[in-house]
Amino acid sequence: MTEGITTGSCAALAAKAAALRLFNAISATTVDIPLPDGSRLHWPVAHVDGDAASASATVIKFSGDDPDVTDGARITVTLSRSSATTFHAGEGVGTVTRPGLAVAVGEAAINPVPRQMIRAAIDEVTTAAVAITVAVAGGRELAQKTFNPRLGISGGISIIGTSGRVRPFSAEALRQSLKCALDVCVAAAVTTPLLVPGHMGCRAAARHFNADAPQVVEVSNEWGYILDLAASVPFRAVMVLGHPGKLGKLAAGYWNTHSAHSPAAVEYIAALGRQLDLPALDNANTVEELFMQMLNADQRARLAQQLADNIAAAIVSRCRNAWPLTLVLTNLDGDIIATTGDLQPWQNIR
Repeated sequence: MTEGITTGSCAALAAKAAALRLFNAISATTVDIPLPDGSRLHWPVAHVDGDAASASATVIKFSGDDPDVTDGARITVTLSRSSATTFHAGEGVGTVTRPGLAVAVGEAAINPVPRQMIRAAIDEVTTAAVAITVAVAGGRELAQKTFNPRLGISGGISIIGTSGRVRPFSAEALRQSLKCALDVCVAAAVTTPLLVPGHMGCRAAARHFNADAPQVVEVSNEWGYILDLAASVPFRAVMVLGHPGKLGKLAAGYWNTHSAHSPAAVEYIAALGRQLDLPALDNANTVEELFMQMLNADQRARLAQQLADNIAAAIVSRCRNAWPLTLVLTNLDGDIIATTGDLQPWQNIR
C-alpha cells in the first residue's frame, strides 16, 4: 500500500522552498527535508513566488492509500523577514480556542512536531528569524469533516503529524484525535463527559440534554480505546449515547464497532428478544427494522431496556466501575428508546 505525507511535511517542504526563494532567489521545483526519524523526504513544489522581503511556496498534500480529507489540499507557507521566528495561521488553518491541546489557546493550530520540522527545513537554508504563515486552500470547509470544531480549533484544519509520513488507514490518527478530545474535556474541567458514536449521536445529545461542546466526544468505532482512557480519569459520571445498532455490539463483546472488526448487532439483539419471549426477530435486516417495524411499543420498550442494561453492564465491567455510568439508546430519528443510570448530571431531559 502507498504511503502519503502529513500536512506537517507539506508545510515543511513549502517552508524550505519559500526560504530558498527569499534568501537565495532560487525558485525550486523540488526540495528535500529531514524527517523526525532521521530519514529525508524529497518532494515536488507546486508553486513558488516572492522577492527579497517575502516569499511563498505551495506543496500539494498526498495521502497515499489513507482515507484523508486533506488529500490533494494545497498547503502554502509564506515567509517574511522578522526579528523573531513566529508561527501564524493563514486562511484555512485553524486557531486554538480551548485549552487541553498541544498548542496554547490563541496560537495557530500547527502542532509541535510540524513546527520543529518547519524550523529544521528552514535552518537548512538560513538561521535567520522569519515570520511563518501557513495557509490551506479550502481549509475552512475541510475542517468541518474533522474533529477540529469539537476540539476547539476554529477557522480551519490543523497542521499535524509526528513522523512526517502517513501510513494507510491510520487508526492511530483517529486514536490521537480521541485522546485530544478527552484531554480537552479534562482541561476544560469537564466532570461529566458524553460519549457518542458520531454526528447522529451529537444531534440527539443536543436535542435531549444540556451539554457544552467540550463535553461531547465523538468516538467513531474506537470504544475500547476511549473507554480504557476514560477509566483512568476520575470523572463524576459518564454518559454513553447512541443507536442500538452500534452500541449493541459492545454488549456482544465487540469494542471496535467498525464493520470490518465486528458483526452486525442484529443477531445478538434477536437472541436477546428470544430470551424475553418476544416474537421471532431473526428475519430482520437491520437493528432499526427490528426495533421499529417488528415490535409493538411495549415489546420495543422491553427489548430496548434489556439491551441498555446489558450494554451498561459490559461497559462497567470493562472500566471496573471507574465512575457512575448512564446509558441512553436512541433510534434513527433521535428519539430516546431506553435509558439506564442517572440523567441528573446532564441537567435532565429537556
